[in-house]
Amino acid sequence: MARSNGTDATFTLSAFGDEIDADLDAQLELLSELDIGYLELRSAWETNVQKLNDGQVTAINDACLRHSVRVSCIGSPIGKSPITDPLETELANLNRIFHIAEALGTDKVRLFSFYPPEQAGDGGVDQYIDEAVSRLSHMAREAEQRGITLLMENERGLVGDGPERCLAILKAVDSPNLRFVWDTANFVHAGFERPTDHAWPLLSSYLVYVQVKDYRLSDQTMYPAGEGDGQVPELLARLRDSTYQGFLALEPHLVSAGQRGGFSGTDGMRRAVSALRGLMADAGCVEVKTSPS
Repeated sequence: MARSNGTDATFTLSAFGDEIDADLDAQLELLSELDIGYLELRSAWETNVQKLNDGQVTAINDACLRHSVRVSCIGSPIGKSPITDPLETELANLNRIFHIAEALGTDKVRLFSFYPPEQAGDGGVDQYIDEAVSRLSHMAREAEQRGITLLMENERGLVGDGPERCLAILKAVDSPNLRFVWDTANFVHAGFERPTDHAWPLLSSYLVYVQVKDYRLSDQTMYPAGEGDGQVPELLARLRDSTYQGFLALEPHLVSAGQRGGFSGTDGMRRAVSALRGLMADAGCVEVKTSPS
């Protein structure tokens, strides 16, 4: 039985459209069918968001208007690059992403914390925290000038793979323009058990956005929310009790998952949305259709 919300917490669903189909109209048609009013834009027409030209960006804006769907966040690949690469390259990429975000009416950009070298040496990954902080601090200052919030995602293999290193980065950058997006499968995928119990006390004060998928350790496979070891029900309860007002962006990866994205198909996205809404109902999470402030 669904519990009473009892707080001011509200939850707005979004979804990675390229999990549905490569074609943008197919993405938006299914979102409309599922009564989801927001798109997380990672790619369209098999073109990563960072590579979209101005004409394609205009076409996306027009299509979103036709389908009454808005862009919640740009799912950029910024920071999913070697930490030893020139910073200037990523700053140029980030400037392009800012332009696209502004053209599509969102002030949120997802990014990452860079790959350390495969052979990190005696100091391990920790020796690259300072460099990640330096790079992300620079990016946060650029974002502040544009009125954009950068959302750093946790992911296996990056400097910010686990809760402690994510906290170290966010705390050292210390900018309102760099916040945390919690991917509910990725801490488990990186080897951290009971991620909500582990990471919530460390990262909840930085958390402004959630990406929803689930991962089961026993068979190393992605599942709809609540069917893996990501402690998604526990996280929803914590969000509810903390009066969270933000997005839950579906990124199920039910058919395939890779370094640059994943795919679920139309049936997979339907399963994922149904599973998440069921968990929300059980936790007394109130879904709203308008954008969180």
